[in-house]
Amino acid sequence: MTHQKRLSIPKSWKFGKKANKWVTATRSGPHSREHSLPLGVIIRDILKLVDNRKEGKRILAESKILVDGIPRKDVKFPVGLFDVISIPPMDVAYRVLQDEKGRLTLHKLSEPGANKLCRIDNKTTISGGKVQLNLNDGTNILGSNDYKTKDSLILSIPDKQVVKRLEYKVGNLAMVVGGQHSGEIGTIKEIREVKSSRHNTVLISGDQEFETIEPYVIVIGEDKPEIKLGGESVE
Repeated sequence: MTHQKRLSIPKSWKFGKKANKWVTATRSGPHSREHSLPLGVIIRDILKLVDNRKEGKRILAESKILVDGIPRKDVKFPVGLFDVISIPPMDVAYRVLQDEKGRLTLHKLSEPGANKLCRIDNKTTISGGKVQLNLNDGTNILGSNDYKTKDSLILSIPDKQVVKRLEYKVGNLAMVVGGQHSGEIGTIKEIREVKSSRHNTVLISGDQEFETIEPYVIVIGEDKPEIKLGGESVE
């Protein structure tokens, strides 16, 4: 699908549905359609670097836009949570975060060079008995059984080497990325196992104490965030 009607855009998109009838759609990639923004939409509608799709294609073809340190040339490339968008000619970079309504937003980074945070969603054993870590952004890297699912990793970009491991455990700091508490940050107070097909639940203590399901929780640090979460928000 090349285009989609603006009236049907995902809830994670933070801009008007009535400006034009059609908008660029995302293609299959590291993030799902419901939780990503097309790169072309970001550079045109959010960052306003270009005025139209044709100009967007040209600037991408010139390798001037990097996602997680890699030049991306497809206007439909899906950009999602915690991805880092860099524009070397302008010496600026942005991190994709989520607001309280679950919408993806761009926050300007004070330094263009930044690390990437990912959650381990699964582990698989590949040929040679090696352990492969399957991350939430579609990345697969080699690791060991010391790493556990739902742990988070701080990765260097673009080479994606592990800088630090953040354990999914009580006492660590987490961000909620879904549900009515989307965008909130707090300390994991309790992880409650549910003996059924339902998801485990997590008790989070922040400005208020609340419970959410495990898939919505991503560890972002121990006593403080390991990545910059503030900065100027691009509206």
